[in-house]
Amino acid sequence: MNILDKFSLKGKVALVTGASYGIGFAIASAYAQAGATVVFNDVNQELVDKGLASYRELGIEARGYVCDVTDESAVMAMVERIGNEAGPIDILVNNAGIIRRVPMTEMSAGEFRKVIDVDLTAPFIVAKAVIPGMIERGHGKIINICSMMSELGRETVSAYAAAKGGLKMLTRNICSEYGGYNIQCNGIGPGYIATPQTAPLREPQPDGSRHPFDQFIVAKTPAARWGTVEDLTGPAVFLASEASDFVNGQILYVDGGILAYIGKQP
Repeated sequence: MNILDKFSLKGKVALVTGASYGIGFAIASAYAQAGATVVFNDVNQELVDKGLASYRELGIEARGYVCDVTDESAVMAMVERIGNEAGPIDILVNNAGIIRRVPMTEMSAGEFRKVIDVDLTAPFIVAKAVIPGMIERGHGKIINICSMMSELGRETVSAYAAAKGGLKMLTRNICSEYGGYNIQCNGIGPGYIATPQTAPLREPQPDGSRHPFDQFIVAKTPAARWGTVEDLTGPAVFLASEASDFVNGQILYVDGGILAYIGKQP
């Protein structure tokens, strides 16, 4: 076999949650380019329609489903429908997530639970829904979108860091429990990625200087720049392909080197 053939996703069905835009959209689009049939979900029809239009602009015939990934019965129904309409799910990317930037002492327990529910409980629910079919077919790839906050803490993100730290361990436990069925479960930990959501943190100040957070991130990153969604697509294809068949329970941090770097001496 040609080594490049190991990275092909031809004939595979990939479910990427929350992939109407952003990181999920970039990963799903890369999977389509690698040969996969792409299916995705979002929480309402408006977002699904927006995603479908964006895929069509790239010439990708994706399938979109309205589904709240925190609702177990809805997820089970979606997975069954995908199986009937597109085929059994070979690749799952748990991408859907939220963040609440609130100091811990000002965050309600309800707000904390909401972040945990979307960022940790939902990946458990969706993985639980697809694993039986993967066991039956003797193969499967699960990729959880973790974070640098799976390793580090920072002000105002207590719930997000708790969820992403838990997602790291859920990733390792799925590997431990189902690796013997030829199911590989790994994570991707993005660094600071330039997306529309982070654009306000990169806008020049009125005096023309860089935003303080922009300066902070660039100074902490050996690559000296923000990441792009394209930086995540190669690792995502690798972890979804046969090229990673003996890689299991790992978190691949795509962060430009932040986690390896102590920072410059003042």
